[in-house]
Amino acid sequence: MKKYFNRDPASNTLQYEMARIIVLTFFASLIVLGLVIDSVFAVNKNGDTLYQNHCSACHGERGSGGVGIPLALKSFQDKVSNDYLFKTIRFGRPGRVMPAFDQLSDTQINAIVKTIRKFSTSKAIKYSNKTIVGNIKLGKILFKNNCASCHGPNGSGGKGTGVTFSRPRNSAIVAPALTNIGFLKSASDQLIKQTTLFGRKGTPMPAFSKKLKINEIDALIAYIRSFEKYKGTIKKVGSKTAQDAIIKVKSNYSLKETVKNIKRAVQGANFKLIRVQYLNQGIVKKGTENKKQVIIYFCNFLQLNTALAIDPRVGLFLPCRLTVVEQANKVYIIGINPLRLSSLFNNEELDNVCAEMRKTYLSIIEEANL
Repeated sequence: MKKYFNRDPASNTLQYEMARIIVLTFFASLIVLGLVIDSVFAVNKNGDTLYQNHCSACHGERGSGGVGIPLALKSFQDKVSNDYLFKTIRFGRPGRVMPAFDQLSDTQINAIVKTIRKFSTSKAIKYSNKTIVGNIKLGKILFKNNCASCHGPNGSGGKGTGVTFSRPRNSAIVAPALTNIGFLKSASDQLIKQTTLFGRKGTPMPAFSKKLKINEIDALIAYIRSFEKYKGTIKKVGSKTAQDAIIKVKSNYSLKETVKNIKRAVQGANFKLIRVQYLNQGIVKKGTENKKQVIIYFCNFLQLNTALAIDPRVGLFLPCRLTVVEQANKVYIIGINPLRLSSLFNNEELDNVCAEMRKTYLSIIEEANL
């Protein structure tokens, strides 16, 4: 690998640059997600190690939270069962950042659960699997009046992730999606009832034990459980069709003209041109840059703010950029495919934003190629 990346910049081929973009993007994504792969994980049964390798990037080394919820929160530890933790790890929350760890064995997941329990002195609670029966129609009314402001009118959850840019600073978590099939498969009726009755101190979730009667609480739980019949089975979140890692289009113009056309198209699309530079500028000695590889950075700050508020990890491939490469007397426009990257993040809302970003790239390329 070292030998491959130390090649003379002047002799780099288009294939080399494409590979460079793909490889750097791929490994950067893995670092952000905390999914560094090691064959030892397949047999590792040490909960602390497994937690650090699979969970700490989002939940913090000691469960203090971040993109993921704070697992060390006492009110969380007091009210969740080991069964809930196990199923949450196994099934995840499709489309809501938390991935499903179906590659881990039951033994490995149980080891992670034991590590999570070390973050608190609370004794693990156990719940029965008894189904709560209640008036679903009453529950729907109660949900609208008491829950919808945080969990959404249809129970689809709050917006953003667990980091401060995309949520209020005084909130430890974003309200979960109660309609999410991963949640419904993980949370028992009794767990949901206890959380509703006593709330979750340190989060926006209030206690309703003094506001609602027991039959009203039961009606709420029955209504939330009724979401399950509409959600079907767990499906992998991401683009419905396989996506290439990059967007590549042959230009109808020279390299110089192509760069000029892209700059014009960027500004015409209401993006701010940030800078234009040689692709390997700052990496190689000044004056030896490859003049046939030019990268254009641009940004729409409203779009940037919207994307970061949904999921700050999108900053991995922002600001927007397109690379113009000349090779064998042919000029190509190359860009990272946002949809390919968003598929790594298990965030359905982010997928929609990245689909729009891809359309923007293609529109700018098309305009520059007229």
